[in-house]
Formats: sequence, C-alpha cells, structure tokens
Amino acid sequence: MSEKVSRMAPGVASPSAEPAHLAMACVAHYFLSTYSPCVSLWGNSFVAAVPRNSQLQEDQDLPELLKRVEKFPRASPHWLWGSKVLFTVYDPDYMKVILGRSDPKPLDTYRFLAPWIGYGLLLLNGQTWFQHRRMLTPAFHYDILKPYVGLMADSVRVMLDKWEELISQDSHLEIFGHVSLMTLDTIMKCAFSHQGSVQTDRNSQSYMQAVEDLKNLFFFRIRNIFYHNDTIYRLTSDGRWNHRASQLAHQHTERVINLRKAHLQKEGELEKVRKKRHLDFLDILLFSKMENGSSLSDEDLRAEVDTFMFEGHDTTASGISWILYALAMHPEHQQRCREEIQGLLGDGASISWDHLDQMPYTTMCIKEALRLYPPVPAIGRELTKPITFPDGRSLPKGIMIALSFYALHHNPEVWPNPEVFDPSRFAPGSTQHSHAFLPFSGGSRNCIGKQFAMKELKVAVALTLLRFELSPDPSRVPVPIPRIVLMSKNGIHLHLRKLL
Repeated sequence: MSEKVSRMAPGVASPSAEPAHLAMACVAHYFLSTYSPCVSLWGNSFVAAVPRNSQLQEDQDLPELLKRVEKFPRASPHWLWGSKVLFTVYDPDYMKVILGRSDPKPLDTYRFLAPWIGYGLLLLNGQTWFQHRRMLTPAFHYDILKPYVGLMADSVRVMLDKWEELISQDSHLEIFGHVSLMTLDTIMKCAFSHQGSVQTDRNSQSYMQAVEDLKNLFFFRIRNIFYHNDTIYRLTSDGRWNHRASQLAHQHTERVINLRKAHLQKEGELEKVRKKRHLDFLDILLFSKMENGSSLSDEDLRAEVDTFMFEGHDTTASGISWILYALAMHPEHQQRCREEIQGLLGDGASISWDHLDQMPYTTMCIKEALRLYPPVPAIGRELTKPITFPDGRSLPKGIMIALSFYALHHNPEVWPNPEVFDPSRFAPGSTQHSHAFLPFSGGSRNCIGKQFAMKELKVAVALTLLRFELSPDPSRVPVPIPRIVLMSKNGIHLHLRKLL
C-alpha cells in the first residue's frame, strides 16, 4: 500500500473491511477513544456553547485544518455530538466521486440560512433544485453576459474614484467593505436591471450591514449546539437579532422586485422585454411566475432573489479582495500583470468582453490567488447511500461530508509548496487533476454564476492595477477565517499609490 493511502485518517474502511456499518464503528471508536476538537463545515463546533466574542478558536480553524491535512492527506473524521460524525475531504479523487453524485446538502446546518435566503438554489435539493437550475441557467448565457462587462467597469470606476478621494487623506485603506459595495452595485445592475449606483445609495448600507450580521450570526449558531434548537434560538438575543437582520435583507430584495414589476407594467415595456432573445435573472423569474404562477410562488421568487443577491456579490467581493491582497504581497507579479493590461487596454477607458480573454498572465495570477484564498472555503453533503472511493475505501449512508476547498487547495500532496504564490501552476499547457482546483465547486451543483464571477474578477483587477500600485499594510496582516465566504478577521488593509 502506498504511503499516501496508508496515511488515510482512521475511520475510513479499507478495501478489505466489512461493509458500511464497520466504517461507522471505526469512526465511533476513534472519537470515543481519542477526542479532539470537532470541525464543522465552516469552523469548529463544540458540544458546549462557545462565547460569541471568543476569537482564539476561529483564528486557529484554518491552521488546525492544515495540520490535519499534513497528517491525513485525503480526509479526516470528526465527532460533532451524539452520533453525528463529519468527514472533511480534501483529496481530488474523493472530491470527484462526491461531486459526481446527487447527495443533498445537510439541512442540519444549511437550514439555519433559510430565514434569510429561503429555499433557493443554494438550499434546494432534488427535483425542485433541478427545475430551478434549469429555469435560471439561460440568465448566464454568453449573449446575456457579454454586455455586462461595461456595467461591471462602470461600478469598478465608481469605487476607484472613491479610493482616489480617500487616499488623499490616508493612503491605507480597508478594501473589503468598498469591494463588497461595488459587487452589490454590479449585481444589481446586471441581474436585477437596477438604475443608478447603490454605491451612493444609503439604503444599500443597511442591506450590507444586515448581510454582515447574518453571516456572523450563522457562524455563531453553528458553533453553539444549544442554538441548533429553533425554539431555544428564537428566545435568545442572537435569534431576535437574526430575525431583524433577515427582515432588513428582505425589505431590500422586495424593493428590488417591486421596482422591476412596476417598470414592466408600464405601457409597452412588458412586450419589449418579452421580445428579447435572452432575459436577465430577475426577468426570468418574473416571467416564469406570470406565465405559470403555480410553478413558482412568491416565496420561491424571493428566495432566488435573496440567494443570488447575496451569493452574487459577497463571494465575488471575497475573491477580488484576496486577489488584490495577493498581488500587493507579490509586487513582481503585480507589475507584470499591469504591463500586460496596459499593453491591452492603454489607460483603461474602454474594456470589452474580448479583452478579458487576452490577459493570460493576469488570469494565471487570479487563479493562483483563488487557489490560496478560495471565496467559499467549504460546502457540505449528506450521504444518501454508501460511497466507495477509487482507493477502495468506503463510507456508509448518513455520514455528513465537508468538502474543504481551502484544504484541497493547500494540500501539499496535490499542490507542491502550497503556501507559495506561483502563477506558473496555471500556465498554458500545465495540467492538474480535474478536481484539484475548485474555486467555484464542481459537478452538477457548481456555481451557476462562475462565468459571470470570473469576468467580474478580471474587470476589477485590470482597472484597479491601471489606477493604483498596491502594497500590504505590515501593521495589519489579514487573518483568514472561514465563514460562509472566506473573510479576514481584521479586514484586508492595503496601501494604495495613485498611478494615473
């Protein structure tokens, strides 16, 4: 047996083991005899309540995970509570098998998001998920995405203009908040036909704060086993806070839906939009409801809007912010990207869809930054039937799986010297395992907006590098922490120097 296979974590049945029940018995035995802190999909989860203001443990979530990767390079089991066992997976062969199946997301934890985003594409499973995915896929057709590049560029320029004003007072800037507002502006314009800029709209600030609160509250709830009971949670201050923040988020999305409905009801607008070859995201939902109301309820419609409003801006904001940080940390790669972009775009006054496929080195750097800092650190699955991996090891039905993209991307058996920023990993002609790099997940449930997101990343990086030279703030080094998206505990602070 190879060293890689022999170093598999305890609890996974070997090819010669008894069937699935033995695998569960091994897991139970391992964790009854050798307790270690247990890790949830997004971080540590304790049997007892963890103080909400405790920072020590979340700072260590990712470093502790990577220690386990060194010890067990394919997967590792964790006891959660009672009979609940979680397997964290970070091997590309294992990823491929799991993502090639149709196992549902574990509602034990994902359901905590339902009061906020409802049951849209993120939380749905089975046939209903398939129907919604099929309905919404045309919103990401090439012909729809192509004109979005100009809208993306407009939003980025508003942000960069704001940065110019701010650095006249202090050249150090925390960028994530600004980038997040910019990506919300972009998604509002592209997917929801919004007129104007939310970057200058105070109403958007309340939505952004609500999203920030909801992400934190979700994380705190996962970490506190007592909060898993809905009745108990509703009686707590966090539960009441979660309810208020969800209402604020819903007010924002309902306003977006109602504005678009009112516009479509204007004389001639409905037919004008109906004749378009391709509809945008919100129009697809509204027309589907108009034409077949029984298949899409008001609740379904708002759930999809809430889901995409959040996922369409927050994950992209995480990606852009960490990419800019990575380039700030590696000025030689930053300058090479800048020279490539200057040769292609000049001063950046005009940027088109075609330009985005003509910046190979910048694309390599973006991908390498996404490897180091995947916007979504992990996702979950719950096995509905036994699973056998290519090495013959197996797991029984009912096991919860965490597919850790962060651990996969930092696994030294998958990526040599994984902590080194090396864009040549993604040079033309280089090869990796099909499931070694998964910034947008994989399989049939991969990110529906991955092409949209990648184009937005390129636009933001290109226009930013033309306008500013980036360098890190050594006094405030970001500390990655796993939330719904990859965040920094202390923000992402950069020093900006204006170029143009």
